[in-house]
Amino acid sequence: MPTETPAPKSILHICKREILRPIRDQILRLSGFIVESTCDVNEGLALFHKETPDLVLIDVEGETAVADAERLCAEIKTIHPGQLVAFVCNWRVALLTDCPDEIVRTEFDPKAFVSGVSSMIPESGFTH
Repeated sequence: MPTETPAPKSILHICKREILRPIRDQILRLSGFIVESTCDVNEGLALFHKETPDLVLIDVEGETAVADAERLCAEIKTIHPGQLVAFVCNWRVALLTDCPDEIVRTEFDPKAFVSGVSSMIPESGFTH
């Protein structure tokens, strides 16, 4: 009897770092995720309105970006309270925020990055 292959999980990746964003996107795609991404926070919110992903992954570069990321996180959770949101940030930023469901550390180890993202999304996915 053939086994049913689970549908790929979708990720909305918002990252202002134009060099790093496509690298992370490709790593996630090669790991079986469907990835939509942008460098712009407002465009990210528009993409979220268009199609709700299983996970919203927001890169938080430095302490000055915390306010923007928290605002976006709060807006997303207002629209869909059960939405999974994770910040990609360093440990200092992680201490300053309480909005996301999870924190993925920025120490760039592709295997650890994918493992951290995968562990956040339940097998059944997000129910919209």
